[in-house]
Amino acid sequence: MHDFALRAILSGADNASELGRRMLVTKQAAAKTIAVLEERDYVAREPDATDGRRMRLQVTDHGFAMLREGEAIFDELRERWEQQVGVGPLPEIEETLQQLVGNSAVRLDAPGWMARDLGS
Repeated sequence: MHDFALRAILSGADNASELGRRMLVTKQAAAKTIAVLEERDYVAREPDATDGRRMRLQVTDHGFAMLREGEAIFDELRERWEQQVGVGPLPEIEETLQQLVGNSAVRLDAPGWMARDLGS
């Protein structure tokens, strides 16, 4: 969940309204996500250079480190799959996983989502 939100912020979702639109959740759910990201030092709010009344979200160095760590974990997992089944079946496995997950975003405001996330 956090990496999805951070990537949305990096691509321009610099406030709760825009983050909610990109994550397909309510503004309130996006605000809760932002609060968790701030608490964990993955994002910070900084004054807008053109409008001092507005605060914009920025990914912190800690947030970038978390994204890199997630990418490394996925790369390691993919290497393990390759060792277990060989290079040939990997595209089919990835396609099957895509079918299971689908193209739409996971609803982060679904009941119990945050509880599952915080437990990991």
